[in-house]
Amino acid sequence: MGSSGGTPIIYLRGTSDMLTTRHRAAAAGLLAAVAVSVTGCSSGGSGNDKIAGAGSGGSGSVTPSASAPAEKNAPHFDLPSDITVKVERQPTGDATKDAVLRDLAYAAQARLEAFATGNSRTVNMNRYYGIYALNYWANRVATLKKQGVTITGAYRYFGFQVTDVTNGKTAAARYCEDQRKAYGKEIKSGKVLRTKPSAKDFILNTFQVAKTPSGDWQIVQESWKKADASCVQG
Repeated sequence: MGSSGGTPIIYLRGTSDMLTTRHRAAAAGLLAAVAVSVTGCSSGGSGNDKIAGAGSGGSGSVTPSASAPAEKNAPHFDLPSDITVKVERQPTGDATKDAVLRDLAYAAQARLEAFATGNSRTVNMNRYYGIYALNYWANRVATLKKQGVTITGAYRYFGFQVTDVTNGKTAAARYCEDQRKAYGKEIKSGKVLRTKPSAKDFILNTFQVAKTPSGDWQIVQESWKKADASCVQG
């Protein structure tokens, strides 16, 4: 989501002060829900944000990497038909790293589902987010819903990489997000809050994840940076 006009949504970056500022500035209509995760938000706000961790009917479209085989026990995402997701993730050749990156992609889609449905306590959010990260996003989802805004558009994830694995139980990883065609949308009117694309629609996301007893990798800490040079594309 570009920096001019409209309402940036989801990455819900940060603070309630930012949300209040955006909402007032949007005076005619909808509020901004701070920025970053689901709707590109490049106007205002800090370039770096962090979540402190423990340490319209129909189904949307999810396009995985062509090389990624169907996963056993893969989650189902209840996305509206006006949301599309493209995941560009290639196998690393390492089973642990592949599992970490697979679950990070699932977590990204779970967050989109939460904002799209206005429900932060979905099966998928509980599965892929540790309690601290889950509570953080629950607050953001509730705030956005209260303001009468949801999300729409196309979300693309690429540049997946595991940067560290410790004892097969915790890991650090990253990916890039492209939100140039992702927007906010007024729930009542259905009006799409379009903005002008910019470099800030490319977001570097970094994570700390931990393996659960059931074998899933949950996000326990998350941070992001807009317009990071390693993610920006023409």
